[in-house]
Amino acid sequence: MASKFQSRLVGTIILVAIGVIILPDVLDGEKLHYREEFATIPIKPELDSEVENFEILEPVEDTMALPESPVVTTVASKDGSASKDKPSKEEVAVAVQLVEEKNSYQDSGWIIQLMALRNAENAQNMVKDLQKRGYQAHTIQENGFTRVVIGPDVSKSKLERQILELEKITGSKGQLLKFRPLNP
Repeated sequence: MASKFQSRLVGTIILVAIGVIILPDVLDGEKLHYREEFATIPIKPELDSEVENFEILEPVEDTMALPESPVVTTVASKDGSASKDKPSKEEVAVAVQLVEEKNSYQDSGWIIQLMALRNAENAQNMVKDLQKRGYQAHTIQENGFTRVVIGPDVSKSKLERQILELEKITGSKGQLLKFRPLNP
């Protein structure tokens, strides 16, 4: 037969196991069970039979033409009288060329000439510093000098404000000039 100590030990283990397994359920009270609800998606919706049947129409050519452009020009004849008629294609092409040549982009933008340095390396270092600060800085080689310029920009007032900021940064007062992209 087993000793009294062994019997008590087995009994204690059984009581502890029952307490660990059953007592939490008894003392916990009524439990709430959470269950996720899923909605099912139908595979194919049911449609009316009228919706499923449709008629395919053949394409129709549009034979309507738009009217010619109502451009009227006055042409002076050799005798001094003026007549109004429609311009020819050559006259329209010449007029378009005249308009394109007239727009020479001379007043399209502005730049700030900040300084002119003999040492190109110093100018490049200045440009890198200004670009890190968010300025649109460039260099231009001219007559043995390297010019540091800011821009171009179409807003003259924006560049005028930048002149004051650049003077605080570099100690050099810049000069506002017109930007000439065709003749730099």
